[in-house]
Amino acid sequence: MNSFKIKSYAKINLALNVTGKTSKLHQIESIVSFIDLHDLIYLKRINYKDHKIYFRGRFSRNINKTNTVTTLLKLLDQKKFLNNQKFEIKIIKNIPQEAGMGGGSMNAAALIDFFIKKKIIKIKEDDLIKITRLVGSDVILGIKPKNTILSSNNKIKKYDKKIKTHILIVKPDFGCSTRYIYSKVRKFTKPQFNFPKQSMFKIDYLKDLNNDLEKIAFNKYPKLKKIKSFLLTIPNNIFVRMSGSGSSIVAYFHSKRACVNAYSQFKGKFNGHWCIISKTI
Repeated sequence: MNSFKIKSYAKINLALNVTGKTSKLHQIESIVSFIDLHDLIYLKRINYKDHKIYFRGRFSRNINKTNTVTTLLKLLDQKKFLNNQKFEIKIIKNIPQEAGMGGGSMNAAALIDFFIKKKIIKIKEDDLIKITRLVGSDVILGIKPKNTILSSNNKIKKYDKKIKTHILIVKPDFGCSTRYIYSKVRKFTKPQFNFPKQSMFKIDYLKDLNNDLEKIAFNKYPKLKKIKSFLLTIPNNIFVRMSGSGSSIVAYFHSKRACVNAYSQFKGKFNGHWCIISKTI
């Protein structure tokens, strides 16, 4: 088997509502898109007893030995989906951790998507759902990454039509614990996305939505609120919203020129924070 290079794209939550809670997990609904910021995964088959997994790059520090990729491979091995094949996997981490962009989950999604496309594994839809849920609740969203609406009843609807926005992503020098942020949820929002449609990706609709987790994150980390408030003052922004449980704040623009201007203004004010220009794909 030759060596392959896979792009593992970051996801962003254009909107997110917490609609309830089961005994284990919160029920959410979300409008999700993917952006051209991505990790790179290099993969090849090896003649070893075990898989070899390496993380490199700026955001590779402190990744646990048990992570989404090791968990996925362990589950696939247990179910005999890989037929005892072993792989060397090197992942260049360009997506920050604890940023609300699903970096680890999208790594697992990109791998299983690759295995399916290359017919390395054959898996039924029910088994795919079960395995991805065991790896992470949002992994399934990254299978065939497209504009996606996740309804509060766990139904997923994907759309081929793209939204064309340029974005400035800002992540301060700290991350947000997903577990902590959700543990502080006390109010629920009435479901709005149970009847998904393409028109929900129109800018005029999106800009009036929210991320229910922002208030909790801003109370815990006032700096996030300060960042969002500043981004809202930059000319020509469409809207500014936290992605997932944070800590990344995303500002949306119609043009690359406006986005570049926003980058310059932000770096002039908050030079110590990581930020990057990207776009929806």
